[in-house]
Amino acid sequence: MKIKFTVNGRPETVDTDPMRRLLDVLRDDFGFLGVKEGCGEGECGACSVLVNGEIVFSCITPVGTVEGSEILTIEGYRNTERYRAIEAAMEEAGGVQCGFCTPGFVLAAEALLRKNPHPSEDEIREGISGNLCRCTGYSGIVEGIKKAAESEGVW
Repeated sequence: MKIKFTVNGRPETVDTDPMRRLLDVLRDDFGFLGVKEGCGEGECGACSVLVNGEIVFSCITPVGTVEGSEILTIEGYRNTERYRAIEAAMEEAGGVQCGFCTPGFVLAAEALLRKNPHPSEDEIREGISGNLCRCTGYSGIVEGIKKAAESEGVW
């Protein structure tokens, strides 16, 4: 089945089984390796992408469900001013260590800050609640998102 969608601003078509995981299509067909498989069950956030601006776990999303959608991976997002604000804030706050989970946290932060540019700490924790980090812990990540929200003129 031919499935059409936009990935990182570029129209794409893939001829595949509509039940195939979006994660596999993004990695294997398009080479977006920032989308990672951690748990394979939608519980860790390593596979997170934005679909029409909403955070989605691509490991449990059939590619057929994204027909006509706008998909943003970390590769597309890292070319934006908003990414640079989050990146700098996460570095300053010590919110990054091994990096495996970082793309998911960054995209979760983007999804949150799109809707709520000045979230409270509780709202940040809720916004990243679908993501797991085994190295850094959450204090640095939460602090990084707080700092990113303070970036003037970005949100």
